[in-house]
Amino acid sequence: MTAKRVVVTGAGAISSLGHDWPSVRAALLEKKNRVRYMHEWDRFPDLQTRLASPVDDFVLPAHYTAKKRRAMGRVGQLGVVATEKALADAGLLNDPIISSAATGVAYGSATGNSDAAMEFFGLLEHNSMAKINGTTYLRMMSHTAAVNISVLFGTCGRMYTTSSACTAGSQGIGYAFEAIRAGQQTIMIAGGAEELCPTQAAVFDTVYSASLRNDKPETSPRPFDTQRDGLVLGEGACTLILEEYEHAKKRGANILAEVVGFATNCDGVHLVKPNPITMRQVMADALASAQLNPSDIGYISGHGTATLQGDVAETKATQEIMGSNIPFSALKSYIGHSLGACGSLEAWTGIQMMRENWFIPNLNLDELDPNCGQLDYIVGDVREIKADYFMSNNFAFGGINTSLIFRRV
Repeated sequence: MTAKRVVVTGAGAISSLGHDWPSVRAALLEKKNRVRYMHEWDRFPDLQTRLASPVDDFVLPAHYTAKKRRAMGRVGQLGVVATEKALADAGLLNDPIISSAATGVAYGSATGNSDAAMEFFGLLEHNSMAKINGTTYLRMMSHTAAVNISVLFGTCGRMYTTSSACTAGSQGIGYAFEAIRAGQQTIMIAGGAEELCPTQAAVFDTVYSASLRNDKPETSPRPFDTQRDGLVLGEGACTLILEEYEHAKKRGANILAEVVGFATNCDGVHLVKPNPITMRQVMADALASAQLNPSDIGYISGHGTATLQGDVAETKATQEIMGSNIPFSALKSYIGHSLGACGSLEAWTGIQMMRENWFIPNLNLDELDPNCGQLDYIVGDVREIKADYFMSNNFAFGGINTSLIFRRV
């Protein structure tokens, strides 16, 4: 069977930069990040980092009734609202095909809702079930965003719950691409979401990987910079609507981009130390999937965590497989690391920038770490680039790697 073509026909996002492309575009062009001091975390004296990039202005729309929202914590709400925006953007919000077996979901987050987890912890710590109710687990489970999306919009097709930390969003897009390309689905709701929680900051605090520039939030994170001191957490959600090309064409859909390549693999060596060998391989496999050469790629969206081991391994692997001449930058320098949402947010912003022929510079990259690979790091101003293809890479704890390739249409 001939492989189906897969296109992106809608997108919706919730981020600290804004909740639509005009707002996000304006924020990116300001070349200022959205990192702030988290006074909310001052009640945790042992937590060293006080930096994050929260979505301070997110409000669940009024039409989400108590019945609709009862099984949704914040991460579920972020994912559902981003999906509603994406379906509306695709012109499919009220289309019967969404509530049919032709539409599936591939969506992920690193964790579920923290407030719901606290309800369960009361049982273990105080031997009490007083705070547990019938929706506690539904809000806490790691696939809460995916299943709330499915139930709210009525999808009956495939369900991929990609709870793979920093690759949750990119694996969601990749598995959706594979399902449509293989003729198994016509439409897929794909992406990832994450809610900010101090427990996540504590994870990186304990391994000395969280930024401590608490007195100068705007100067962190600093991916690839010699003075970086760790990552900054963020939150948000992004949903892409992937659709079989002929179906999209027949209904006159506005096509944003085509997904042409995807690969994912794992290191199989260490849970937190990245492996350049499998990082190289995932990029090579994505190129093979797209039947492209490195020289065909006009821009690379890097993972860019601003951690020593991550930055060095990623950039050296990128140089070895992609060469040194492809423009390269990382969105995390603007919005921090949104974990399960980062892959889909980075794919979406990359698509939008490709359509407008410009790409962002790396923020806070003042002096390149000499241990990093030799790449064409975009610095200073935005760069005008007419890219026919761009690559978006993500790498997660557990040694999980992804690489996506999108084509201009």
